[in-house]
Amino acid sequence: MNLYPLKFNPILKERLWGGTKLKDVLGKPIENDITGESWELSTVKGDVSVVANGDLSGTSLQELINKYPEELLGKSVVERFGKEFPILIKFIDAKQDLSIQLHPNDELAKKRHNSFGKTEMWYIMDADKGAELIVGFNKDVTKEEYAKSIEEDTLLDLLNYESVKEGDTFFINTGKMHAIGAGVLLAEIQQTSDITYRVFDFNRKDKNGNLRELHTDLALDAIDYTKKDDFKVKYSDKKDSVNNMVSCPYFNTNILELTKDLELDVEKRDSFTIYMCVGGKATISNEFGSVSIKKGETTLVPAQSKKINIITTSAKLLEVTI
Repeated sequence: MNLYPLKFNPILKERLWGGTKLKDVLGKPIENDITGESWELSTVKGDVSVVANGDLSGTSLQELINKYPEELLGKSVVERFGKEFPILIKFIDAKQDLSIQLHPNDELAKKRHNSFGKTEMWYIMDADKGAELIVGFNKDVTKEEYAKSIEEDTLLDLLNYESVKEGDTFFINTGKMHAIGAGVLLAEIQQTSDITYRVFDFNRKDKNGNLRELHTDLALDAIDYTKKDDFKVKYSDKKDSVNNMVSCPYFNTNILELTKDLELDVEKRDSFTIYMCVGGKATISNEFGSVSIKKGETTLVPAQSKKINIITTSAKLLEVTI
């Protein structure tokens, strides 16, 4: 099968904390004013992406993986993950603060949930004045101190706050306490997992008047209680080049800020390539076809590609591989 660059219908998620930036900034077809997430690439059960372009339009990502695993994912990816798509790609709009949460590591997630853990990264696309993230603790704490802060409703006093602006990038490893703050629009790249331990939700109630479930006990053994300064990503922003941002066992992410066309030789990559457009627009092609993407859109270039051509006069792209 000759697989061309694939575009998928966004899977839009209503969230208590969501807003309208997915439509106002990224042009997503949202239907309410509390849309918090656009899942761009997913094989999470119940939320599987469907192709939106070309002859394969209407085919699910999981169907394609089942039929053409090595052509789509790459031999090394299949050897490691089987016929599971290993990452989940989203755009997130936080009109209000998200809950404070963390994710278990692979070992704990496998033991408790028969799932992968959840390592993730964030690229800030837009931030209101004064917008912040919560990432980690502001000092080393003990499990007992943490438990006491939950009991006495003083957790916020222990957390580290980071002011953000467009282009800031954060790597969130498992065990790290975190929350996206109000006014932030970001691109998220993560392991395929929906396992989240929510520990504080500002005592908010959902549309039915209920408090959302907290996972206080589950979180106790999953938290990294040490203060660390390992989350803010420093990266080169050289134009018309491939600049590495994050390399970890679960994904590799580069940023490309292009003012002209670029051809990439990817014959030895042995991985699919994802492009998230976080600025401008571009046409992306391989030997079998092309697709146009603009800010807020995503494409998956199959692993069987030998060359990738990016045609543009102005585009900022996140490039994701395994």
